[in-house]
Amino acid sequence: MRYLPLTPADRAAMLATIGAATIDDLFVDVPAEAQLDGPIHGLPMHASEMAVERHMKALAAKNLVAGDVPFFLGCGAYRHHVPASVDHLIQRGEFLTAYTPYQPEIAQGTLQMLFEFQTQVARLFGCDVANASMYDGSTACWEAITMARRVTRRAKAILSGGLHPHYVSVARTMAKFTGDDVVTAVPTLDPMPDTDDLIARIDDDTSCVVVQYPDILGRIGDLSGLAAACHAKKALLVAVVTEPVALGAIRSPGEMGADIVVGEGQSLGVGLQFGGPYVGLFACSEKLVRQMPGRLCGETVDADGKRGFVLTLSTREQHIRREKATSNICTNSGLCALAFSIHMTLLGEAGLRRLSAINHARAVQVAERLVAVPGVELVNNAFFNEFTVRLPVTARPLVRQLAERRILAGVSLGRLYPDEHALDHGLVVAVTETVTDEDIDALVAGLTEVLA
Repeated sequence: MRYLPLTPADRAAMLATIGAATIDDLFVDVPAEAQLDGPIHGLPMHASEMAVERHMKALAAKNLVAGDVPFFLGCGAYRHHVPASVDHLIQRGEFLTAYTPYQPEIAQGTLQMLFEFQTQVARLFGCDVANASMYDGSTACWEAITMARRVTRRAKAILSGGLHPHYVSVARTMAKFTGDDVVTAVPTLDPMPDTDDLIARIDDDTSCVVVQYPDILGRIGDLSGLAAACHAKKALLVAVVTEPVALGAIRSPGEMGADIVVGEGQSLGVGLQFGGPYVGLFACSEKLVRQMPGRLCGETVDADGKRGFVLTLSTREQHIRREKATSNICTNSGLCALAFSIHMTLLGEAGLRRLSAINHARAVQVAERLVAVPGVELVNNAFFNEFTVRLPVTARPLVRQLAERRILAGVSLGRLYPDEHALDHGLVVAVTETVTDEDIDALVAGLTEVLA
């Protein structure tokens, strides 16, 4: 695509049409501290294409590539092995270029794939029905909060302290435009989530309680009591799953009474990709399906009795619902959903359970090695493939010191919660099937050296 810049006259005409005096008027909602007050310092105003390529390659060479170093990062984005067949299949022309199937009769392959994806997500989450994917986990979480408001006709959402702070940030941002009352907390370095505190906060104005499972510290709690407490107050329980591989080993949220289960599907088929694109997962009980955002593909038969697929529910604003739409989600992450579905299909139920067992066993191995390092304490009573340790020093500089030794040791809670100094010594460590014995030895040796 060629770059065709607009002329000053073009810009003036467009601004006049929308009633803006200057281009700066288009950015009034962006905080001043986030805006540039001039050209980026040190960046030339122009350069040749070859010079830019050379410069970008030099910058890229400074990255620590996940597959090249011991890698223990998690907190919502996980490194798993993605079979080569996934990438091969999603690059087929009929998948790579497909978009929203407005004409279902000529998009049977896409619709069938989405139908299978929905089935996999619903079974994984323990719910009756799932939609045809969303953008990512954080926006799916917000859509669940607004769905709970429509169902309960209440506008108070209680967010667990164990919910990923980035998900909390998205909810707070969106609530500015909807008027929802978002009640939040921060985690404490305790062995288990404080479910009793959440239950005590539920009142007659509560639309939903949002919890992460496993939570941001890797802790795993029983959601059954919380679900019962929500239902006693006619509120909904929303569970957020950022690591779907965990559900091959632990009970699903739907099984424990969650009304809406959302999550991030990046772990299966999609890969890290510097933060995107990802794929949002969304499922719920059948009685709530009419309020579910996005699209739902269904199976039917044609006039000749042959199996076919259709858009069963399509309540978004681009279709006939218009201003009555449940959401303004304009599309789904179809290609990423396909990658997720292919990976799930290749694993099967037995394969997912084996993969989950390997992840947990590796994480237990790493946890046992780390707590043997003087001064390191394990926070969790229970975890899957991610856990939190309390260090004798502040975690953020330690993480940087280990990165200089080419070891990505984990995510410091001080980075996620810069204003909560009680969490400064917390380090979240994620361990997947990609971690080797050599990686574990390097982490333990590096940590021992830095703490000495």
